[in-house]
Amino acid sequence: MERARSAVTNFFGRVPLTYTRFSLTQQMDTDNSQVEMKLAADEEDCGDHTLGDHVKHRNGNNCKSLCFKILGISLVFLIGFLIGYLSYRGRVASTPAVNGQNGQCLPVVVNTSSLTKESPSEQEEERIPEPQEPSLLHWNDLRDRLSFKIGNVFFEETIRKFYEESHEAGSLNDESRGLYIHEEFSKMSLDKVWEDEHYVTLQDAGSSPNKVTVLKSGNAIETFTPTAYVAYSPAASVTGNLVFCNYGRKEDFKTLQEIKMDLDGSIILVRSGLISFSEKVANAELFKAIGVLIYPDLSDYTYPGVERTIESPFGHAHYGTGDPYTPGFPSFNHTQFPPSKSSGLPKIPVQTLSSNDGKKLLERLEGDACPSDWPLCRLGPQLKDANGIKLEVNNAMAEKKIHNVFGVIRGFDEPDRYVVVGAQRDAWGPGVAKSTVGTSILMELARLLSDLVRTDGYKPRRSIVFASWGAGEFGAVGATEWLEGYLTTLHLKAFSYVNLDSAVQGAGSFSVSASPLMYNVIEKTMKEVKDPAKTDYTIYAKLGTQASNWIQNIVVPLTMENAAYPFLAYSGIPSVSFCFQKDNKPYAYLGTKMDTLQNLKQLLNADFDRVCRTAVEFAAQIILRLTHDSTLPLDYSRYSKELLDSVMALNKYARDIKGMGLSLSWVNSARGDFYRAASSLEGELSQSDLDNRPVRRAFNDRVMKVEHSMLSPYVSPKETPFRHVLYGSGGHTFTALLDHLELLKINETLFDKDLFRNQLALLTWTFQGAANAMAGEIWEIDNEF
Repeated sequence: MERARSAVTNFFGRVPLTYTRFSLTQQMDTDNSQVEMKLAADEEDCGDHTLGDHVKHRNGNNCKSLCFKILGISLVFLIGFLIGYLSYRGRVASTPAVNGQNGQCLPVVVNTSSLTKESPSEQEEERIPEPQEPSLLHWNDLRDRLSFKIGNVFFEETIRKFYEESHEAGSLNDESRGLYIHEEFSKMSLDKVWEDEHYVTLQDAGSSPNKVTVLKSGNAIETFTPTAYVAYSPAASVTGNLVFCNYGRKEDFKTLQEIKMDLDGSIILVRSGLISFSEKVANAELFKAIGVLIYPDLSDYTYPGVERTIESPFGHAHYGTGDPYTPGFPSFNHTQFPPSKSSGLPKIPVQTLSSNDGKKLLERLEGDACPSDWPLCRLGPQLKDANGIKLEVNNAMAEKKIHNVFGVIRGFDEPDRYVVVGAQRDAWGPGVAKSTVGTSILMELARLLSDLVRTDGYKPRRSIVFASWGAGEFGAVGATEWLEGYLTTLHLKAFSYVNLDSAVQGAGSFSVSASPLMYNVIEKTMKEVKDPAKTDYTIYAKLGTQASNWIQNIVVPLTMENAAYPFLAYSGIPSVSFCFQKDNKPYAYLGTKMDTLQNLKQLLNADFDRVCRTAVEFAAQIILRLTHDSTLPLDYSRYSKELLDSVMALNKYARDIKGMGLSLSWVNSARGDFYRAASSLEGELSQSDLDNRPVRRAFNDRVMKVEHSMLSPYVSPKETPFRHVLYGSGGHTFTALLDHLELLKINETLFDKDLFRNQLALLTWTFQGAANAMAGEIWEIDNEF
């Protein structure tokens, strides 16, 4: 104390004794505050002399004593004030405040006049506001609040708001649905609600019904008139023999080829399921068929109640997505574009039949017995009491206007990065399970998540875009046109897509289709969401012994029928789609006029609301995980295994490849570079200061490039839109390369060595490009080719 007193004495002995002033200012609306402390009444108390001079005088000693007393009191007051002020600021900072419109969380501002006795009319120094920070809500608190809110949702009430007997794309009912969704989004106080419109080419049923006729000597002996049609089938009439080809997969056609079945000029009868209608038709064209009939086999589906019949389902035959008459570019104003046509449009007519009609045709077939793993039947082409089949399709083209409706919750840290969650709005027929449930889930997600922001103080780091798509029944037309419209920027901004279509088809089993980047998020979510059929277990725990190998057990490939497919294969955006089913089979009435609310409720029984709530919680947790953490939780290391599996598959042909004078060392090196880049990124991430925004942003940039770098840069997005080398479609894909190599075993004369060299080289450089994109700056890349 003596040493401190001496230091203070020496200090004041060397400076004039005047006023000492400090201010604590915090801007709060129009209030001003200032704290001013006086160490001496005025300069005259001690005169114009220094403290050292006053020591010589008796009255100087009194002044010195007075100064020390005032200084001591001031220091005590200052220390107490600062401790109280900092403590108050700490308590306020830990409590999120919700102010203003749209439920935005704003910084809490303290009025310092309430902390002092100074008048609010005194002047205040202006404080620079700090940037808003994302929510500090712990994940467990956030999850519990979400679960509580979901528990109060009654889905049947929401579904009935969207229930209509018909709401086909471009119809008045579809448009009124879009307007209603726009209004509901606006009521939720989302940050912005908007829509875009497209002028697209769809198909309607023709003025005359489509027919399938059994002929005998040119005369009709039995005629089937289906209730549905297959969009984009050419209007045509063909007559030929009938041949059964199971599901219409490539392997099914190869089976017929191996037994020398002549398919040239035949009409092919196939079961629905496993692959899309468009793939079945494309395969039939490849083997020179002239028409395709598709029917649902009863054994492939689940049903409500005991009824065992399925009407002819609606579908489309475009081997692609989007408007097939504006391939590769958006149809914002269709009239501005020159005539164009997708190469994926079918050249042969196609029609669906009911399960009963398909069974009748199958029973008419004679000829060789079907393979043992096919249904118990005959292959044809001979028919009992008949000698031919006539297929008549009268579909008519139709120009229609469709709408996509959007709403957004802006992120607080990286608002220009967003997760998109969407559902198709239209359906052929009632479409309850097909589109109404997905739309209802979308609306509840928007309501719940906006409420978390508005009332619970949650601040998502990244933005959430809610999308209601038009013309989903015709091949994700609305979603694809949007992707085409913003192709050059979306891969830099949209980091994931969550699809809600057909998510509820029963209870008891669960399946998911996703990019490998999403696997980690999916696994964590399955470990926290309760299974709807067995609520004592989470979805993950219910898998039992299969849980450790869940990817092989519940992950199914994305097909072109899924709206998540163009996001992944066309735009390079990691995507996920999920489905609750009964007995691990699809719902029988999807795409038919039997897809009603009554039938879906009968299918689910008492589980109806519970399954719908589980679907909401599963989607919501994925969205929150993607927007909660400071770094994107996309598991880029998963692709190391995907690339390794690809290289291992190629190694089976190592001897053949070496015989061409080629080597697999290049593609092995590219895979190794990808593995090293992923490991390096993981190591850098663990050692970096993630509180530093530029550093955090740079890491997220590198993670976002991984999926997009899997799109081949060597093919045109117009001619070959699905450019993803692992999950896309076309000659640039890894699957196409393996199919080409397979010709060495089937028919070596068809193998094109130069084509294979190009396929291998371009695939290798696509893998290498993915590794380079993840590695960081160009000077940090060390390739050793």
